[in-house]
Amino acid sequence: MNETRIKELLTSMPKATMIAATKYFDSQQMRTLFGYGVHHFGENKVQDLLKKQNDLSDLSITWHFIGHLQSNKVKMMINQIDVLHSLDSLPLARQIERYRIHPLPCFVEVNISEETTKYGLHPKDVVKLIQDLQECATIRVIGLMGMAEETKEESVIRSQFQILLDLQTQIQALQLVNAPCESLSMGMSNDYPIAYDMGSTHVRLGRILL
Repeated sequence: MNETRIKELLTSMPKATMIAATKYFDSQQMRTLFGYGVHHFGENKVQDLLKKQNDLSDLSITWHFIGHLQSNKVKMMINQIDVLHSLDSLPLARQIERYRIHPLPCFVEVNISEETTKYGLHPKDVVKLIQDLQECATIRVIGLMGMAEETKEESVIRSQFQILLDLQTQIQALQLVNAPCESLSMGMSNDYPIAYDMGSTHVRLGRILL
């Protein structure tokens, strides 16, 4: 890992939170990243999250869960995270409501590329879910998350990220108490400059940090 490069990435996006996707790093590498100024970490798997939290309990880390979350894993981890990036159904929200002690900032995951290999709601189903989520007092929808397809066609990436921006505008117009939807979690190692240019507030970087 290149300290100078990582610090340049941090300063290049002053209006966004840079989250290190920790599936690429072991606990010692994460400790090094923390020393470089990366204090937000995003894990994809529940067991890895719990292990790394135990290893790094002395550090003031903000923990994001960015992977697909199964309802049967909610109980063991939901009070261990600060932000969830992959809320995609009402049943999952109800499980969170059952076990979460304090309100949880959540991103609703949207399948903006409509690829069958990716999780997330179809764009047309997003507003309805967020309206239904108002019944869950511990769910606070702070924004939307989406992954554009891996392509070198910038116009395709921009058009898919634009879906999130348009949905965000629709949701904000509803003025729902628990869904301010002021944030956008979009952009990864291959497309983060485009995402940031379009207003992303949270970028999830992995390979590029190595």
